[in-house]
Amino acid sequence: MDLEDYQKLQAIFHEIFALEEGAREKRLDELRSESPQMFPRIVELLKSQKTDSGFLSRALVQRNLEMEMKTYEWAHDQAQSDPIPKTIGRYRILQKIGEGGHGVVYMAEQVSPIRRRVAVKCVKRGMDSQMILARFDAERQALALMSHPSIANVVDANETDDGQPYFVMELVHGIPIGQFCEDNELNLPERLELFCQVCDAVHHAHRKGVIHRDIKPSNVLVTVESGKPLAKVIDFGIAKAMHAPLTEKTMYTEYGQIVGTLEYMSPEQALMSQAGIDVRSDVYSLGVLLYLLLTGETPLSKSQLLKKGIWELQNMLQNSRPETPSLRITTGSQALRWRDKAHKPAAWLTRVKGDLDWITMKALAKEPEQRYDSAAQFGADVQNYLTGEAVSARPPTLRYRVSKFVKRNRFSVIAGSL
Repeated sequence: MDLEDYQKLQAIFHEIFALEEGAREKRLDELRSESPQMFPRIVELLKSQKTDSGFLSRALVQRNLEMEMKTYEWAHDQAQSDPIPKTIGRYRILQKIGEGGHGVVYMAEQVSPIRRRVAVKCVKRGMDSQMILARFDAERQALALMSHPSIANVVDANETDDGQPYFVMELVHGIPIGQFCEDNELNLPERLELFCQVCDAVHHAHRKGVIHRDIKPSNVLVTVESGKPLAKVIDFGIAKAMHAPLTEKTMYTEYGQIVGTLEYMSPEQALMSQAGIDVRSDVYSLGVLLYLLLTGETPLSKSQLLKKGIWELQNMLQNSRPETPSLRITTGSQALRWRDKAHKPAAWLTRVKGDLDWITMKALAKEPEQRYDSAAQFGADVQNYLTGEAVSARPPTLRYRVSKFVKRNRFSVIAGSL
């Protein structure tokens, strides 16, 4: 949302807030169809100004919104005023290629001792609090532990002349996995092969004692190497160490904070206490990613979750059971819009229904102990599907195992029968 949109939102809020109860509901109904993007935010603002005894006074609301507006304008002006540096350390900056809440990533050129292009990540100016610097250092240490083809490697780390830390990674020329699959019309096996690469990378991080906690399409980029697509897991900015701390810097407790991206977040992450999070939280997020690759949608949409208050949101993530992927394919808003041309929609549905439903729903189980124990086990079950083996997510009935054997050895079975 840019500054102009934010000002428009504030104006609409003031208009609706000034109305009486009945008129307010009518105006909200109109807004729902006029501006579906702005409607959830207006409802959230109205809820935030309400107490058990009714709405707060208009003067108090006005003061709250003015403070919020000044904060937003300051952040906006700060971002606009931050010039792109010419150099960071010994790296010549070429352009900005990414930006988050606290960090910014630049494409840069290294001249010596070798000439190459790299990605340089540093903390935004004015955002260098103790907590943010500790998290930045933790990400740098987490990446330094990794050595995997599907995880961007750290090649250097240092501080600028004014003491700002930065680290340098290999430059990944990639696009988010969902967009890559759509743009290149990948068929089902090709999508699943890419997904298995992601599972393998996440399992590597887990073996190094690091939980990612923010697996989503924008953090899984796909590039092409030697003519083949290669997935790269990036952004370990909110990673959690399972054993020894990743950094010696002080990092405040995260109790009372939600860490992650809502629609990809495991139920235990939404509890605002990070104590119960382990590798199975990443397995859940991987399950959401697989669901997206199969259906074009996440089990719960961001708009659905943002309409809920914090306690309703937690309840929804804890208790709502999503449709199976095959059912969502027939009922979802995407309606097979971007399926590959090599398969008819009915064929895609047939291939997803059954084993892939079982695999995905096992990863999305609400209770961690009902999920796959590791990302490796999850990826192995997807590989079982690709090779025609029995998948562990499905109840191991004799009929099911015999049918799998016949499909894998069709010609031998026919010959033996003859």
